[in-house]
Amino acid sequence: MAEIINLDRYRDPEDMTREELLALLESLRAQIAELDTAEPEDMESEEYEEWGEAHEDLEDQVDEILDLLEDMK
Repeated sequence: MAEIINLDRYRDPEDMTREELLALLESLRAQIAELDTAEPEDMESEEYEEWGEAHEDLEDQVDEILDLLEDMK
């Protein structure tokens, strides 16, 4: 499964430049795309639940970055 970037381990995104946020956004989207290729078939399995949580976490991080970029306009 794809490694998830935990924003807590890095600089506060609010302190990042626009270019840094765009690079992070690109990385997060690449991770989502990679994770999508590993989607488990059994939607009732524990593996699928873990996959879904990882996917949702990445999407939440993307939303946070998009909000910060919007605030910079």
